[in-house]
Amino acid sequence: MVGLARNTYQDTGGQQSAMIVSEACPACGSQHFKKNGHIHTGKQNHQCQACGRQFVLHAGNRVINVEQRTLVERLLREKISLHGICRAVGVSIRWLMDFMVARFQALPDHLHVQSVVFPYDVIMGRLEAEADEMWSFMKQKTNRQWAWIAMDKQTRQIIAFHVGDRSRESAKQLWANLPEVDRTQATFYTDQDDAYTGVIPAERHKAITKDARKTNHIERFNNTLRQRVSRLVRETLAFSKKVENHIGAIRYFICYDNLARATALPV
Repeated sequence: MVGLARNTYQDTGGQQSAMIVSEACPACGSQHFKKNGHIHTGKQNHQCQACGRQFVLHAGNRVINVEQRTLVERLLREKISLHGICRAVGVSIRWLMDFMVARFQALPDHLHVQSVVFPYDVIMGRLEAEADEMWSFMKQKTNRQWAWIAMDKQTRQIIAFHVGDRSRESAKQLWANLPEVDRTQATFYTDQDDAYTGVIPAERHKAITKDARKTNHIERFNNTLRQRVSRLVRETLAFSKKVENHIGAIRYFICYDNLARATALPV
């Protein structure tokens, strides 16, 4: 197969004329190539019969502008699937996956948590936090992933989280992820899960029932998280296939939420 393209142009007399332009392999310049299926976007793929190079005719590098990138960043915090974002913004799933992973990897470990601005509350022993667990799944519902989350009771910021099983080892990892001031000073309100026993110091651990309404803020945040992150919806087709992306999606929303709350914190 010899590739030929027909381009039209106007001559000096104003008449349209046709010019045949030979198309060639971008690697070796050979004009002998054959059709070879389609690429992921549906475009016709070709293969050079001389060097074996595969290519697409008239392939152009599409530039994703700043407005589109900003929109994608916002949509990643909403309950919409990745393919839904592709349809809404007009980007490919391959580009979106690379963009999403890069954003997840750039997130800080400190979750944008603001330092305690009321040292008096620490001195008086009034620093309080809430902790709770929320289940999700990866690949299949039998592969449950539990998100352990701790929230500052006063600022409503998420101060630490961990994704793992529902064992005491996961509770220990959540405790290790907490800021030092909370590990040494804060009183923690949790449910009556035995996993917390022996992890949180007994004198600062308040295991209560839901009727006590001491964990209503963290439970409300868990509900928001499940409503905003499509991977966490119980009946979803947008579930995670990689644990790194599962954790990254949770961290991505937590960092955004902490930054949003920080703007309303007293100075």
